[in-house]
Amino acid sequence: MIHTIPLHETKAGTSPWLGLLNSLPSPLIVDMIAQCGYHFVIIDTEHVLLDENTLRECIQTCRHHSCVPLVRVAEVRPNFIGKLLDAGAMGIVLSRAETADQIQALAQAMKFPPLGARGITGGTVTGYGQLPLNDYIALANEHTLLVPMIESQAGLNALPQMLATGHVSFVMEGALDLALNMGLGPNPLHPDVFNALNNVHQICHQTDVPFCPNPRTPSQLRHWQDLGCKLFLCGEDRSHFAKALRNNLPGA
Repeated sequence: MIHTIPLHETKAGTSPWLGLLNSLPSPLIVDMIAQCGYHFVIIDTEHVLLDENTLRECIQTCRHHSCVPLVRVAEVRPNFIGKLLDAGAMGIVLSRAETADQIQALAQAMKFPPLGARGITGGTVTGYGQLPLNDYIALANEHTLLVPMIESQAGLNALPQMLATGHVSFVMEGALDLALNMGLGPNPLHPDVFNALNNVHQICHQTDVPFCPNPRTPSQLRHWQDLGCKLFLCGEDRSHFAKALRNNLPGA
C-alpha cells in the first residue's frame, strides 16, 4: 500500500523526479498535476487554509495516480502530523527548519514505536485490513519521507546537525524566504542567495542526502543538473496557472 520516491535510484543516474507545490486547495487541481506526470506533489498547509476533508481528498487523489503526496507543515504538531499520515500522506515537509531538535521531534511524530511515538490506526493506509499492521508499521517507518526546508541562515548553519540525526530523506530550499531572512528583500535570484543554496547542496552532498532545488531560471536548472541533482521542485501551481491565464489574454 506504500509507494514512495526511490531515493536510491535518484542517486544512481536514472531520470529525475519532479514535483510541484500545490497552493490551490482542490482535489481537481491535484488530479491534474498528477495526471500531467509529476512524481510528487507538496500540499501546502503553511500558507493555505485547508479543511481536513479537502486535504484528505488531495492526498488520496495523489495516491490514486501513484503520485507521492507530501504535506508541508509550519510546525511540529504530533497529532496533526499523525492524522496527515493516517490519511495517506507519504512524507512531511517542515518549512523554516532551523534545529536538529525540530528534526528529532518530527521523526518522533512520524515513526511508530520503538523508533518514535506515532499512534497506530488502520483504514486507508492498510487497505482497510488488507495489509497487516506489523507490515504497515515496518514499511511506514522505513519509507515515510522527512524533508526539512531551509529558509534562513540559522537553518543553513544547523543543516549539518539536522542531517546527523539520520532522519532526513532529502532537503529542500526556500530561496524567497531565505533572501528575506538574509536582508536582501524578496529577491531569490540574488547572488548571495544562490551561494547559500550551493552551500546547502555541498552539505547534503557530503552526507549523501539528496538536495531538491527549485530552479528559477534555465541557467539555474543547468547548474543543478551539472551537479547531479535528481530531485527538482518545479515551482507552484498557482504561479503557473496565473502565468498561463495572463498569456492567454487577447493581445498578450
